[in-house]
Amino acid sequence: MQGHPDVIACLVDLLRGELAARDQYFVHSRTYEDQGFSRLFQRLDHEMQEETQHADALLRRILMLGGRPDMRPMAFEPGLNVPEMLRKDLDTEYEVRSRLQAAMALCERLRDFVTRDIIQAQLNDTETDHAYWLEKQLGLIDQLGLPNYLQSQAR
Repeated sequence: MQGHPDVIACLVDLLRGELAARDQYFVHSRTYEDQGFSRLFQRLDHEMQEETQHADALLRRILMLGGRPDMRPMAFEPGLNVPEMLRKDLDTEYEVRSRLQAAMALCERLRDFVTRDIIQAQLNDTETDHAYWLEKQLGLIDQLGLPNYLQSQAR
């Protein structure tokens, strides 16, 4: 099946973003593990796996539409401490959300409803799971203070 070139290009761009998000979560999760923050490690390891699933869905759709994937993740800069890592992850999710919304609009315009539905599922994860959880963690740091928050993540 040959897909619309604009949809394929958009999917390739989304794929590179998902790969970057996966890699960012990967380095952050392992940093949390190294620092003894087992709860943060477990959650970010889960997020890394979900980003891998998102990338897989995009990769499969690109191939199905006759496109050529680009497996080079977009550039990112890992955070240096817990609040910075959480903030960078949240900023990444906001960027992903914006790009997914634009991709959905493109798919609607070009009447590629199957691709739109794939993207919609990823948007749901981004908004209701990933970004929501990160917003809550940053809010907890503000409410509890960083030392109390970190203590709660070390169990």
